[in-house]
Amino acid sequence: MSVTPAESQIMEALWIRGPLTASEVIEAVKAQGWGEATVKTLIHRLLKRGAIRSERAEGRTVYRAVLERADYVQAESQSLLDRLFGGEVAPLVAHFAKHRALKPAEIKRLRALLDGMDDDAD
Repeated sequence: MSVTPAESQIMEALWIRGPLTASEVIEAVKAQGWGEATVKTLIHRLLKRGAIRSERAEGRTVYRAVLERADYVQAESQSLLDRLFGGEVAPLVAHFAKHRALKPAEIKRLRALLDGMDDDAD
């Protein structure tokens, strides 16, 4: 399921804070500088696509994420990998290693990840 960058801000608020009313969503994303109508439009789009659902709780309408954050991250990561690196992980890692200094802790974590993958292959 595709979620736009703006919609992802709404989703993030719901993933972090759980079910929220429209007013609570507006408050959660106020740093974006969006008006109430913009936030409600984004909520409506997410409802139409089934990424969120509305329900009544204590006489108020609240919105809850249906799309799991892990599923969203997987889809977005795969999309980035496919679009920019032909679906291959090694060029992605090489790009970041070349254009951004990796901290020793990051290198250690990458090595441990690769070592763990080698262990799984045995």
